[in-house]
Amino acid sequence: MEHKIHVIAHIYNDFTGKFGIPRQSGILSELKSEIVFTPEYRDEAAVRGIEGFSHLWLIWQFSQSVREKWSPTVRPPRLGGNKRVGVFATRSPFRPNPLGLSCVKLEGVQISKNKGAVLTVSGADMMNGTPIYDIKPYLPYADCIGMATGGFTDEVEKPLLDVEFPVLLLSEIPVEKRETLKKLLANDPRPSYQNDPLRVYGFSFSDFEIKFKVSGDKLTVVDVAKIGDIQQER
Repeated sequence: MEHKIHVIAHIYNDFTGKFGIPRQSGILSELKSEIVFTPEYRDEAAVRGIEGFSHLWLIWQFSQSVREKWSPTVRPPRLGGNKRVGVFATRSPFRPNPLGLSCVKLEGVQISKNKGAVLTVSGADMMNGTPIYDIKPYLPYADCIGMATGGFTDEVEKPLLDVEFPVLLLSEIPVEKRETLKKLLANDPRPSYQNDPLRVYGFSFSDFEIKFKVSGDKLTVVDVAKIGDIQQER
């Protein structure tokens, strides 16, 4: 007998597109997100006691990667997009069931008259508006395995990039978002298989379109534009 799972909440943050989202949860701890429950699940009793946990597991949908068909093998960006491995040996979004699993830090719980209990979390690797199917507390005694190995991910080390962000362009970004954006850029938002020093890459962050180039281990921001201004020009 099949059981239908329900969307219990959505997450909201500065990532309005897939490009640039951290590849795993916890990489960008400075990034704050809000989890807002759907009307059916806005019962404050449902989160009673959650403030006692420092971290949470989120089970969510790769809503932008839903496909009718699936492949038993995928090309992980961690391996440069050139080598195929089994889909169940990866965290690829292209799966039989497009489900994601992320561990985030719980920063706080606020009670809103219109939204009920709103969870503020940090370190999410999810796009703005992503549907969430379940929330579970992270349990250090059960979930932390000190001797765990990381398979092929242990073999690939990706150093941080040196970010050059011209002062004039950086001044366009709200002060409270600047460090988060710079750390995001340092982690190299490009797909691992793209390495063209002449190409200008771009992604949306908050209300801005960020454009940059990468040469060697140096990333240079070349333009910052308000998304609203771009849409008016078009």
